[in-house]
Amino acid sequence: MKCPFCNFKNDKVLDSRESKDGNSVRRRRECLKCSKRFTTYEQVENIMPVVVKKDGRRETFDRFKILNGIKKACEKRPVSMAAMETVVQDIEKAVHNRMDKEINAKDLGDLVMVQLKKLDHVAYVRFASVYRQFKDIGEFVDEIKKLLG
Repeated sequence: MKCPFCNFKNDKVLDSRESKDGNSVRRRRECLKCSKRFTTYEQVENIMPVVVKKDGRRETFDRFKILNGIKKACEKRPVSMAAMETVVQDIEKAVHNRMDKEINAKDLGDLVMVQLKKLDHVAYVRFASVYRQFKDIGEFVDEIKKLLG
């Protein structure tokens, strides 16, 4: 493990603990060169399906893309980073539990929409406006009416 401060390749593990959710191990480390401490997380590598885009391209599932989209939707909203991480974990579990080798980008977007609707209505509408590519204000208003009604 490289030290994030000096890039030295040797460190010692000071403490190891299972995370609260039980899906990862948290390790507290100390660099043997600069003596600075840092934390790493170790988790089981899940083989995630390939995402099939609208144009037919295929990409590997990227949780960070999902998280970044959720962060943008939740910008300036009272939503904690922990809540956003939980949403991403729930989406990952749902995708993994499908046990398909591929998932359509539309289906993945729908999973994000369901989770955002539970998390924050404003974030949901923001995400929907980009994801569904509203063409005019009428479509935007219709989505808000569905949310309210």
